[in-house]
Amino acid sequence: MTLLQLENLSVTLRNRRVLSDVSVSVAAGEVVGLIGRNGVGKTTLMRAALGLIPASGHSSLAAMTPNARAKAVAWMPQTREIAWPVSVEDLVALGRLPHDDRARGPVEAALRHMALEPLRNRRATNLSGGEQARALIARALAQETPLLMADEPIAGLDPEHQIATMEVFADIAAAGRGVMLTLHDIALAARHCTRLIVLSENSVLADGAPSDVLTEGTLARAFSITAYHAQSDDGPVFQPLRRVT
Repeated sequence: MTLLQLENLSVTLRNRRVLSDVSVSVAAGEVVGLIGRNGVGKTTLMRAALGLIPASGHSSLAAMTPNARAKAVAWMPQTREIAWPVSVEDLVALGRLPHDDRARGPVEAALRHMALEPLRNRRATNLSGGEQARALIARALAQETPLLMADEPIAGLDPEHQIATMEVFADIAAAGRGVMLTLHDIALAARHCTRLIVLSENSVLADGAPSDVLTEGTLARAFSITAYHAQSDDGPVFQPLRRVT
């Protein structure tokens, strides 16, 4: 089942064309990583897909009413400001607002998935940056939408929680939902995403399985790097090596 469909999506900001004729989709069961250089338009693509900024073309999510969209997709932006000193548990429970219910099951599951049960009664504003990030991911999980979209969700997390969070996203996909996220860590993207979309020069340069996308030519064009890529007993190993000059 297709959870997001973008057709010829284009965005112009401050008289500069940021995205041009982008057509991609996200289906149930996928963890789709959106990768590319800084400033290439990854965040812009996600915000345009959600209808948060003006765009031409078609987005299946932007075409929905706000209420329907809130039940179709959970959005975690890159900015992680928690404004009120509520408890972690109450912060996570805010994910249930689109459903207008007080269901405890999704909240408890989200706290457990993000290893936040010991922190449930702490004020969210007193958490470390990494703990706040995990709490906000848990809020998105509690929303229980078919699709989760997250902008740099593992930035600022320690290695253990980066891996744990990517494993949570894999579990979500395995349960029949979908995930789309932006990443700068290509090694984690190669290991944990089922599909990668590479943005370069305002459009999609490559779209497919990590092993098909992370080729020498694509890496040189999109990132100006070389990399080591191998298949181990524990799965794919990907390590950027040097710049291409």
